[in-house]
Amino acid sequence: MKKISFDSIKINKLSKSIQSLLMFLITALIIAFIAPKDQKFQYTFTEGKPWQYDLLTAPYDFPILKTDADLSAEQDSLCERQMPYYNLNADTLNAAINQWKIKFDTFKKGEHISDKYYNYVEDMLRQTYETGLMDEETKHNLREQDQLEVMLNLPQKGIVERVPITIFKTVKEAYLAILEDAPKGIDSDILKKMNIAELLWTNVKYNSELTSEVTSDELRKLSISTGIIQKGERIVDKGEIVDAHIFNILNSYKISYQSKMGTTDKTIVFLATFVIIGLLFMAFWLYFVIFRPQFMDKRRNTILLVMLLLILIGITIVNTSLQLFNLYIIPFAMVPMIVRVFFDSRTAIFSNIICILSAALFVPYQYEFIVVQVLAGFVSVFSLRTLRTRVDIIRASFLVFLTYVIVYIVFQFWGKGTHITKDITYIIYFGINLIFLMFSYILIYLIERGFGYLSIISLVELGDMNSPLLKELSERAPGTFQHVFQVSILATEAAIRIGADAPLTRTGALYHDIGKMNAPQYFTENQGSVNPHHSLPYDESAKIIIKHVTDGIAMAQKNRLPDQIIDFIRTHHGKGLTKYFYNSYCNEHPGEKVNEDIFSYPGPNPFSKETAILMMADAVEASSRSLKEYTEENIKNLINRIVDTIVQDGLLNDAPISFKDIKVCKEVFNEKLKTMYHSRIAYPTKNV
Repeated sequence: MKKISFDSIKINKLSKSIQSLLMFLITALIIAFIAPKDQKFQYTFTEGKPWQYDLLTAPYDFPILKTDADLSAEQDSLCERQMPYYNLNADTLNAAINQWKIKFDTFKKGEHISDKYYNYVEDMLRQTYETGLMDEETKHNLREQDQLEVMLNLPQKGIVERVPITIFKTVKEAYLAILEDAPKGIDSDILKKMNIAELLWTNVKYNSELTSEVTSDELRKLSISTGIIQKGERIVDKGEIVDAHIFNILNSYKISYQSKMGTTDKTIVFLATFVIIGLLFMAFWLYFVIFRPQFMDKRRNTILLVMLLLILIGITIVNTSLQLFNLYIIPFAMVPMIVRVFFDSRTAIFSNIICILSAALFVPYQYEFIVVQVLAGFVSVFSLRTLRTRVDIIRASFLVFLTYVIVYIVFQFWGKGTHITKDITYIIYFGINLIFLMFSYILIYLIERGFGYLSIISLVELGDMNSPLLKELSERAPGTFQHVFQVSILATEAAIRIGADAPLTRTGALYHDIGKMNAPQYFTENQGSVNPHHSLPYDESAKIIIKHVTDGIAMAQKNRLPDQIIDFIRTHHGKGLTKYFYNSYCNEHPGEKVNEDIFSYPGPNPFSKETAILMMADAVEASSRSLKEYTEENIKNLINRIVDTIVQDGLLNDAPISFKDIKVCKEVFNEKLKTMYHSRIAYPTKNV
């Protein structure tokens, strides 16, 4: 029971509320930043589906753009028709003639031959090089590609000619031509000795840059449109099926509409997106301020929610912009499922609505999207109303899948009537969505570990009486097991009445005394006629009793119990005294200054409503066993005395629990103990 002024509590709550609001607004700003800045087209349409709006006429002239497929086909056709460009290198002729002059002069010294050999070869070289020598492999490849003509670039003349590839000789062809075309008086054998082949080099080379430049220029000249839609011209009427032609016209109108937007318009779109998302998130924040103020006491709660919203809405924006996959693959129902597991159903439903309305700003067919996703979210929450195990999440996932299928089919009938398609692709999309949803239980486990939550599922599983630790407690210390069970009844009802976490309180109560298993005989609820403390000094007995707290912590840690449950073990006696042994020791040693630490529990004192409730319930239940007569007055007096002593000793000073809460807890304990210890009717025996 913290001693904090009312004003300081209000300031602290206000500060946390403002921090939560800022987190929501920053998330809205991030969403607006990553959202498309193009002004949203007012119509949504899909090829093969009916037009859902009234008669649409062109508001202004705009071109009918070619489809990507048509434009790509035209470009491919142009590229196939485009002839390659080759360069004719004139410098090669001069090099060859110079080389021939040197070769002829050298050969002439050894052989007395006429100059007509020189003139003949020179003429043949000029003819060959001026026409062009092409590599044999290049010429073969051109024939294979049915490219029988090329564009020949003649830099020295500054012209480009279209020529057949047959005019080009290969080195082999040119060499044979020189030998075979020799006139009378020219001996081919002498030509062979001169190694004329050494004078033949290819001088027709492929010009990739010029070819690419010409091709690009031709591609730029391609028209991207097939016609013009004039202002006032009819485009499509309501109920009319959007075929390929109408779809292309509508898409052309959309592109034309968006291209008219300037820089100023993009800024306006960004601000408008931020305002809309911000208002939705502010409504979400007001829900917590008005109906769930305790939600914002822990910053991690807001962080988890904004992360879920940002991830789902972000994926929607990216997917819609890039068209990566079908929208129905995104598991929007995961948001309400996770929120339901960690918080409550109302918050889960509100989270679902805010997430869907925000995402709907960026998707086509908004009405269909909102109805389908909201209904799926509702089903996920309703199916988890009695959440007990992780199997319930799998069951909820299948119900969501069934909802998707049914609602989508209904929308198909609503939109197309008897013309519904037999396309089952969407069943596959919903199936992928189902797989993602079923993995929610893994995500829930990761959130538990990462955010330090303890889900209702984990609490239910831990609170199962057949769980290993509780089963061991029932076998080794049956009296203690009965005690913790009774305490859990008292504490759970008290938690419900004062608005504390009842499932957490119940589970914590079941485990708070597990440390007694190490020495059950030293605790009265497990003893018979023999009490081992009678043979021990009081300080030794106190040490044994106190040790059940540290033993319980060690046992809980060894069995990997969550920290929230271990807190109940640590604090259920706080820093209180083992008063029976402390008072007995003081009575036997009057005048001696007693070291209270020997008789004190290690603590800490309770620091939450739940742990405070457990301390009171534990003390009340244990003390009630000592009553000789269970009358209403005796029970009430016992409860008042025990609880008031706990308060007076300051053991609840660190817990956020009010005197009103304590009063309600007393009333609950009184009601429950009267029920537990009610007197039974004596059944009469039958007279013989």
